[in-house]
Amino acid sequence: MTSHSLHLSRGGTSVVLEPHPHGLPVLAYWGPALGDLTTDELSAVVTAQQPQRVSGGIDVPARLTLLPLESAGWQGTPGLIGDRGGAHLYPRFTVASMESRHDGGAVIEARDDGAGLALAVHVGLTASGLLSQRLVLTNTGDDEYEVRSLNAFFPLHPTAAEVLDTTGRHLRERSPQRHELTTGTYARTSRRGRPGADATVLLAAGAKGFGFEHGLVQGIHLAWSGNQQVLAEKTPAGQAFLAAGEVLSPREVVLAPGGSYSTPEAIGSWGDGLNELSGRFHRDLRSRASHPQRPRPVTLNTWEAVYFDLDLPRLQALADRAASLGVERFVLDDGWFRGRRDDTSSLGDWYVDETVWPDGLAPIIDHVRGLGMEFGLWFEPEMVNPDSDLARTHPEWMLRPEGRLPLPGRQQQVLNLGNPDAYAYILERLDDILTANDIAYVKWDHNRDLLEAADALTGHAAVHRHVEALYRLLDELRLRHPGLEIESCASGGARVDLGILARTDRIWTSDCIDPIERLVNQKYTGLVVPPELLGMHVGGPGLPLDRARPYIALPSGNRHLRPLRHRMGHLRSDRQGVPGARALCRAPPVLAPRPAPRRRRARGPRGSRHGPARHRLRGPAAGPVRLHAHGLERELPAGAADLSGPGRRHGVLRAARGPRGGTAGERPIGARLAPVGARRRTAPVVRAGPGAGGPAGPRAAARTVAPHRAPRRAVLGRPSSARAGATPSTARG
Repeated sequence: MTSHSLHLSRGGTSVVLEPHPHGLPVLAYWGPALGDLTTDELSAVVTAQQPQRVSGGIDVPARLTLLPLESAGWQGTPGLIGDRGGAHLYPRFTVASMESRHDGGAVIEARDDGAGLALAVHVGLTASGLLSQRLVLTNTGDDEYEVRSLNAFFPLHPTAAEVLDTTGRHLRERSPQRHELTTGTYARTSRRGRPGADATVLLAAGAKGFGFEHGLVQGIHLAWSGNQQVLAEKTPAGQAFLAAGEVLSPREVVLAPGGSYSTPEAIGSWGDGLNELSGRFHRDLRSRASHPQRPRPVTLNTWEAVYFDLDLPRLQALADRAASLGVERFVLDDGWFRGRRDDTSSLGDWYVDETVWPDGLAPIIDHVRGLGMEFGLWFEPEMVNPDSDLARTHPEWMLRPEGRLPLPGRQQQVLNLGNPDAYAYILERLDDILTANDIAYVKWDHNRDLLEAADALTGHAAVHRHVEALYRLLDELRLRHPGLEIESCASGGARVDLGILARTDRIWTSDCIDPIERLVNQKYTGLVVPPELLGMHVGGPGLPLDRARPYIALPSGNRHLRPLRHRMGHLRSDRQGVPGARALCRAPPVLAPRPAPRRRRARGPRGSRHGPARHRLRGPAAGPVRLHAHGLERELPAGAADLSGPGRRHGVLRAARGPRGGTAGERPIGARLAPVGARRRTAPVVRAGPGAGGPAGPRAAARTVAPHRAPRRAVLGRPSSARAGATPSTARG
């Protein structure tokens, strides 16, 4: 055993491991590189982290080790929970070795012969400065050992005072939320069989008020596509840490003698602001040999153009038009396989439908390839409809408790890939289709959460085995088809993690196609995932592509948002073909380098905030106007500029310049209008209700309109001669 501390340093990050007499080493330091330390200096770093004995406590102060356990005095969240038939609840490991590796990491091996357990902790430090941990627990006893939980721990800097994570739902994934780091445990748990739309892509804690460009912040991500938990905790003694691990159901992981359980990789990053933290993830992912190197092809997906109405001449015409607009990849979505005429049947029957494609997929593929485009195909291999030949033949292949099916989701159930026969069937069907056809791209969908995910044959919880089988399936397909690009989609962005991204080429960020609404999602997904791995589309019914073009943007991990060229886009057609696609394909998006400065927002009677940051529409009196919104900029022609529609709820303007620079027509919520060259005036908020002021007339609103969401609560008027007692109806200009 190494009796001295171990200092690891790489990629601007230092990690100090301190031996502990009662268990695993203490991760005494994690943060900015310390440089070359002498033995005395390293000893001083370790000494500074040691707590003192206090009244009312145990005689040996507890330390946050790599695996904190009650046997070492730890009374916070334990690193390991398990038992051997109800016994050996409290293991106490003795370190056998602690050695550094040539790649900058370290391996710590420990044993508890009395409990019949061996543990290996793999600590990694990447060239970009990411800290990773993976724990492997082995049963060295003579009977079974059940693992209930096994977590990786990351210490927090003493200045950590606030926690940031994300939550959400379908169409609004990864919305940020933050709060104070207080004594106790804040846990984010997912039991959906996948991370879920509400899962946090990063759990971060940092100095009070930390932002993207300032404040020391540390964060962790769990590279796992199944049930999981990340937590932030602060003990009464003041020790603060982050932890991550898989959520296991009873009897889900039971180790036979000689069996092992390996945790998903937990990855930690730090930075002076979130941009630096994010940049470490991005640089590490971009250094992979498998990372996409070529520009992303502009892609047309057929789903909203035809849905299940697959007709060869119609698809060929759509491909002709797409190719003429510069589209580089044509993707045939749902409905191509046997019996699939709607979304209630046939999932799992992965054979080309002979009634729709009597000559197979070759005619459409040859046509697409002849136009110079790649061909892609949609699959949902993990799902099955009860109304399918597969389910009728092998009902035991579905994840289900004894004697019944779980509640349906999108009229479908989940195929148990942990069943060897089901796994072999899916591998054979996908491999056969990919081998027989010139397919460059697979859209791999996953459209429901897992409920009651038990093996129908044993009754045991099966999420862990299912996810492991999914990883094996993806690895095998990529091995057999090395040029294949796979995109992972899960009800939009419900499976965003580095476990799935290690085996796919990108993830689908969200089903939300509104270019303004999805900016927050893009921004916070980008805390971990670089923009070239974030699939997106614009367009669809009600949102013409030529109007959406200026809003294509993704966070880059640098100091501010940057524009992405058209090759980073994903083009999705509507039912009328692809109007406006030429603008998307031929012209780059226009994006201001920084968002406009935040302005004070209007407040209602109870002081609540209304609306997004203010927008300005400005331009010569009778000439073109320019729209600034959320850091975006777009020039509009003179006269009527109709930008109404779905974008209005995000502050998109609908206005027409009058002869004197005023506005005519509708001025929606969230807009601020001012002619170029006009002296800027301040429009005070006039509150509705008794004693509240109001505007003198419509001319006031032609000067300035401040943002609000609820006109009945906050009425905005003219700067000087406000009329007392105005009602909301009279306040509208």
